[in-house]
Amino acid sequence: MATIHEHEPPYSVGYFIGSLSTASINRQLAGALVKIAPAELHMREIPIGNLPLYNYDFDEDYPQSARELKRSIADVDAVLFVTPEYNRSIPGALKNAIDWASRPWGQNSFTNKPSAVIGGSIGAIGTAVAQQNLRSVLSFCNSPQMNAPEAYLQITPGLIAEDGTITNDGTRQFLTDWMQDFYQFITRVLTVLPRS
Repeated sequence: MATIHEHEPPYSVGYFIGSLSTASINRQLAGALVKIAPAELHMREIPIGNLPLYNYDFDEDYPQSARELKRSIADVDAVLFVTPEYNRSIPGALKNAIDWASRPWGQNSFTNKPSAVIGGSIGAIGTAVAQQNLRSVLSFCNSPQMNAPEAYLQITPGLIAEDGTITNDGTRQFLTDWMQDFYQFITRVLTVLPRS
């Protein structure tokens, strides 16, 4: 029997930016998504840049930065990953954060957390391979994923203004619809899954 989720919107969404660069086009994309997100979604960044490399030896006594990461994930209803593609995969910093969050064994922070993946690139095919790689990792982490529509964005100069405004009407509409789809996906998932 399905468990009815008592939590209702607004939902809190923690977003991860795969690149650690302050000038990252994916950080620009994340800012644009925050700006156009439905009012029912409260967006907050979950930073990953201060984490040490994951090491099994820490499982008995997590460092403070890793405990804060897990607490940040526990405090949100859903997660959004905004990531570039590095060497046909996800950035090491993002994989490291996921490794920390999924451990120790039996304490996976992503269990039953609705998730979505998006990314931008200067190239035409965007972050398609990185997103495929990330989806595989999240599947193992037991995170329900919004699989469609997929979003591989080519970020051209001036597409996203400094204040997060998307200057192209078609791109702005696509991303607005995508965020609305994410909101509806979160609602569907949290209706039938218990909060972790």
